[in-house]
Amino acid sequence: RAAKSTRTVVIAGVPDGLLQDDVMADILTIHFQRSRNNGGDVQEVTYPTGNKGVAYITFEDQEVVESVLKKDDHRLEDKRLSQSYPLRVTPYCEKVSSCIIHL
Repeated sequence: RAAKSTRTVVIAGVPDGLLQDDVMADILTIHFQRSRNNGGDVQEVTYPTGNKGVAYITFEDQEVVESVLKKDDHRLEDKRLSQSYPLRVTPYCEKVSSCIIHL
């Protein structure tokens, strides 16, 4: 089993302040478990984080991380959201702000 950091992705563009944090975490979990989003079994969702609009998703398997990163167009859609939101998915790194800036 790979280290947690290699099974985690950083999600930017999470709509902030629209729903309760636990509801948004549920929506993120559902999105990243769907096969049409190249997803798989989610072990943990960290939301909110210290960075506004950013969440961490940790998957059970590292292979899922690779397939999620290969998908170009992640759009967060749920009946509880008034519209779909484009998400940016990047590999996890220690300094999250520097990861997100380079997109």
